[in-house]
Amino acid sequence: MIRGCICGATVFALAAVALGACTGDLDPAWQLDHDRIIAVRATPPSITSGQTSTLDSLIGAKGAKTRVAAPDGAMVVSPTSLSDVLAFTGGQWVVTAPSEDRLVAARAELKLADGAPVPLQVGVAYTLPAPKDPLVAIKIITLGQAANNPTLEALNVMINDQPAMFEDPPATESEIIVGKLVNVPLSIDVDDVNFDVAWLTSCGTMHDFDLPKAHIKVEADDPQDGELAVVLRDAAGGVAWNVWSIRAQ
Repeated sequence: MIRGCICGATVFALAAVALGACTGDLDPAWQLDHDRIIAVRATPPSITSGQTSTLDSLIGAKGAKTRVAAPDGAMVVSPTSLSDVLAFTGGQWVVTAPSEDRLVAARAELKLADGAPVPLQVGVAYTLPAPKDPLVAIKIITLGQAANNPTLEALNVMINDQPAMFEDPPATESEIIVGKLVNVPLSIDVDDVNFDVAWLTSCGTMHDFDLPKAHIKVEADDPQDGELAVVLRDAAGGVAWNVWSIRAQ
């Protein structure tokens, strides 16, 4: 596994490979049973001078369960003057917001207005067993202002008309049991203007996956068990997710 800073040329080469591979990919966007980066999270997503933010991702895997992991490799893509604010320490990739003097220089590089927040673009990569190509993505961390990730527990997440359970690690009794050949409603109490929602599953077929209200229907030829996930993104770059076991009977 890569545990170091990947050079810029390598990140862009990997991105080109990944994008090229996606053109022939027929898996739907809501399918969890697929090798891909589902979401990249910075905790917190926006920081001020001296504060730190840690990177991790929700990773999907073909034939296996999802996992949360730190990137195998990462680098600052832009602005290049802040390439040293990212470091691998304690098994994690950590961004430390620089002084205001350095943010002034970064704003000049990016042609931003005085005092504007600085978008730090960080490329992340995850290795897969050969001969599979690495997974790559870009995450933006905002420097010069503070914000936190959203909290799903406070947003009235409902699954099959029941409040969702949030446990880490998930308890056995938190497995979701749904009926076959029926619409199973899913909802989260947010609007689709200030938030982006994605519902994903490896059990059944997802409908309206990118709306706050969606539903699953487990057809006879669908996978009868697997995982259900929701990913929430807000306008400040915040990300939250949760994954449940799900089974039809």
